[in-house]
Amino acid sequence: MTSDENSVWTIGPADGELLLHTGVAGRAARMGHRLTIAMTRWRATVRWADFRPDSAELVVETDSFEVLRGDGGVKGLSGTEKALVRSNALKSLSASRFPEIRYTTDVIEEADDGYRLTGTLEIRGKSRDHVIEVHTEDLGESWRMSVESTIRQSDYGIKPYSLLMGSVQVADEVSLTFSAVRAQDN
Repeated sequence: MTSDENSVWTIGPADGELLLHTGVAGRAARMGHRLTIAMTRWRATVRWADFRPDSAELVVETDSFEVLRGDGGVKGLSGTEKALVRSNALKSLSASRFPEIRYTTDVIEEADDGYRLTGTLEIRGKSRDHVIEVHTEDLGESWRMSVESTIRQSDYGIKPYSLLMGSVQVADEVSLTFSAVRAQDN
């Protein structure tokens, strides 16, 4: 992956998608939905130096998510239930107090099929070290980037939502997937 010697890439929702995938836990887990949630307002910035990525930052607006679907469960997820999921998640994330989720790199290293980013993830005012593997693919005129990463909600002070006295819960670990296509600089 190459870019101008000292260029800056800005990547956003027009270039790709940032999805959150939840699981279900508890005695009655099969009654719950595994959710797919799209983050709709985000911006990734990659700074290049000497033809290699030097720093990267991802900023997500906490309240910018849309529940796309709920797999499993006793019945499909209705529009009203999607709105309730969103409302509960905004409360859990304290979105009004913490309007952004941010990931900032400290180190970027080349890896076999892309780059390893070591940095800090901040959610709900709590920061933790987090490593992300970015897979890259040369498509000729553009580059495809993809990430799959797991985050434990409780590490950031988030209490996973539950109902039926805890017999159905959102699993503590959630999966984040990112994919984007960026035109190569000429």
